[in-house]
Amino acid sequence: MADHHDDLRRAIRRRFGERADIANVVVPTLGGVNRTILFDLVDSGATRRLASRQETYRAEDSPFLPASLQFRAMRLAFEEGVPVPEPIFEYDAADGMGSGFVTAFVAGETMPRRIFRGLDGDARLKIAIDLAHLLARLHAIDIAKAGFLEAVPDSVDVIAHYRALFDSYAEAHPAIELGFRWLERHGAPPAPRRLVHGDFRTGNFMIGPEGVRAALDWECAHIGQGIEDIGWLCVRSWRFGQTHYPVGGFAERAPFHAAYEAAGGGRIDPDAVRFWEIFGLVRWAIYNVMQAHGHVARGRRGVAFAAMGRNASLVEYELSMTLAGHYD
Repeated sequence: MADHHDDLRRAIRRRFGERADIANVVVPTLGGVNRTILFDLVDSGATRRLASRQETYRAEDSPFLPASLQFRAMRLAFEEGVPVPEPIFEYDAADGMGSGFVTAFVAGETMPRRIFRGLDGDARLKIAIDLAHLLARLHAIDIAKAGFLEAVPDSVDVIAHYRALFDSYAEAHPAIELGFRWLERHGAPPAPRRLVHGDFRTGNFMIGPEGVRAALDWECAHIGQGIEDIGWLCVRSWRFGQTHYPVGGFAERAPFHAAYEAAGGGRIDPDAVRFWEIFGLVRWAIYNVMQAHGHVARGRRGVAFAAMGRNASLVEYELSMTLAGHYD
């Protein structure tokens, strides 16, 4: 780990001068895909808490954006007033840090069960409204400014992209096949193209006592339908036991929809939300298949990755029950 500290220090000094230094370095998680390092930038007597994010593994068939595009998406969102950690700089080859970037540190809580603990109805509703306003602002960004995402597979045909990814594993998952059949028969309701976060769910935004502070984890940003973000937020898996609150475990649908529409996000079509929720379950099941496949066949060993093989079955069950109309 000392080597990482030395590389980080050099990267900081390349941009802030030889008097700059780092202190209070913490590695909260090594991660399977990304390494996060929290540190203080000490420069001319001033101290600022920052976060470094490095890509530690990348499969050829990875559905996630490379770090460079994540950084550009975050920078665009930040410049347009969306609450995200301020992008500071992207690593380059001379840093010796691999692919990654540095952002401002945003304090708060991301763990769903810690967030839910002790929340009353007013606090839940406040968070849901904050999320609606955040999405409305994101979806209002002129996509001409996000042209760097146009060639991303999800921006071209998100359904076909995940069908091809699933087929590449050559595994039998009848529930996933049933989900794809449903999606193909119904088709996505037409909607304007927007900048989509792509992984907007409980666990991927920072929460403070006053509400939502920042949207994190931009690995799935693309150009698509804004309603994709709403469907993903409402996927049953992201309610973390709060299944009676469809919007991320925080609220009923109606107040969230009203807040999104009032903030200029456009009218929400419930049928479109259902379509993208079902797609979200298919997608989440495939992610679990992907991680388990990496554990078994690609030497990417880890208990968490192995457990995702079992989790795929749980998501398939939720998908089946949703298609049958037993789950909201």
